[in-house]
Amino acid sequence: MRAYILTILFTISTYLSVHALPVLYDSALDEQVKVKSANFSLMPYLSYNRNLKFMFGVVPMAMYKLNKEDSISPKSLSGITGVYTSNNSYILGVFNKFYFSEDRWRSTVYVFNGDISSQFFLNDFSSVAFYDYTTNVLMASVGIQRRVIPGLYGGVTYIYAQYDTEYENNISPPTSTETSGLEINAQYDYRNDVYYPSSGRLIDAKWIHYSEWLGNEAQANRINAFYNTYFPIRDKKDVLAARFSGFFGLGSIPFEQQTIVGGTDLRGYAEGKYRGDIVVALQAEYRLNLARRFGLVGFAGLATLYGSDNEEFNGDLLPGGGVGLRYRAFKDIKFNVGIDAALGKDDWSLNFRIGEAF
Repeated sequence: MRAYILTILFTISTYLSVHALPVLYDSALDEQVKVKSANFSLMPYLSYNRNLKFMFGVVPMAMYKLNKEDSISPKSLSGITGVYTSNNSYILGVFNKFYFSEDRWRSTVYVFNGDISSQFFLNDFSSVAFYDYTTNVLMASVGIQRRVIPGLYGGVTYIYAQYDTEYENNISPPTSTETSGLEINAQYDYRNDVYYPSSGRLIDAKWIHYSEWLGNEAQANRINAFYNTYFPIRDKKDVLAARFSGFFGLGSIPFEQQTIVGGTDLRGYAEGKYRGDIVVALQAEYRLNLARRFGLVGFAGLATLYGSDNEEFNGDLLPGGGVGLRYRAFKDIKFNVGIDAALGKDDWSLNFRIGEAF
């Protein structure tokens, strides 16, 4: 379920850029727009998937300059997420992404709490079925990055999480898990825009260490790696984007921290059936900009997983693809919200999106 929560919050993953321009050019509107010092938007949230059912809420957001004299740093982003679902789950969160000191420093702060009713798939000698579980989760994170050379950033992040999980029919005893992780990250960011890149690339690597000296019951490590690339199409009006993502869990990975196939890295999966310690995915997306503030996307991808509790899933090739609608949330900044409809292997999803998938 963790993947769906982070999708809703988009993990503050409104990706970074090396330079932000004081005047943006939007080919979809075919006009130059002067950037304001601050922008506000109150977005309704309405979505559905086969797991959480109907989801509705509000997401107020603000983009602003921490220093009005700083013409190099991109605008910072802050927002609040409040979502309730028809299966009696809820998510409340606050997220912030700060750019300052002429983009030499970047910082991320977020905290959220949720009561999530979900399901997992179990295939053993006695039963083959989905089982419900409920997790109350509290997660908080604070991170800082420093530019080392143009385009290259390095930093450290602290991640705290607490999970209290109960399982249907006592298929497994209730669990209470508390984790503290220290993340070391490096990022090569050479895109032409923070929130809507149309050219360039992003390479992101993270090593998250869950050590016993941080208070964890057992030592574990996670390595997350991403590679995004972007190509302008149709006289620079549209964008072709591609992404590789890899999530590698090493050591004793708690059930709640396993990676679930779905969400950002392979749309089309909502049941939570495929989950494991390692998930690798490839995907591509075409972003078509229409008149005024609307756009369409088409996407397709492929994933596989290892370390699943259901051994027959290990190494399976899982395809996914679909289409989406986009709407520009801020008049003078290319930052989209929208909804995606996708099909997967014996599954489908309908997801509201804040920002692009990658």
